[in-house]
Amino acid sequence: MRNILLTIILSLGFFSTASAQNTPAPCGPAGELTAEFSANVAGESQCFELRMYTAEPEQNGVGGINNLHQRFREQEVAIFEKHGAQVLAVWQRLDDPNTLVWMLAYRNRAHRQEVWAAFGSDPEWTALREKYPVSVSIEAYMMSATDYSNFK
Repeated sequence: MRNILLTIILSLGFFSTASAQNTPAPCGPAGELTAEFSANVAGESQCFELRMYTAEPEQNGVGGINNLHQRFREQEVAIFEKHGAQVLAVWQRLDDPNTLVWMLAYRNRAHRQEVWAAFGSDPEWTALREKYPVSVSIEAYMMSATDYSNFK
């Protein structure tokens, strides 16, 4: 499993860490990127986002990695897909049992912003989050496929 994840990451242009406090990282087709990022990016690349959620331990049945997996299993993936994201894969890290890793794809950065805005205001998401409250720390990376990648 880990080798598959590493293969996917290495076949993509791994550019920048996303942060809610910072300017959005570039992402998507070469034509939508600055010269700094576009030189090796495919013109038809999607915008890829790799996210890692490390769950706080479960306490009294609340939180924890198993509840996070259940939230994804029940509806979280479907809600993202309903709003136009492609959920490419969801993994369980084997070197950290409290971390879920997943990858999404969007047409470009603007599409990503639209998906997240719609997801955040979706009443199904609100209900799901209330049903399975899980505190997580998040790492997120925005990526564009290289011009020689098989996966764009």
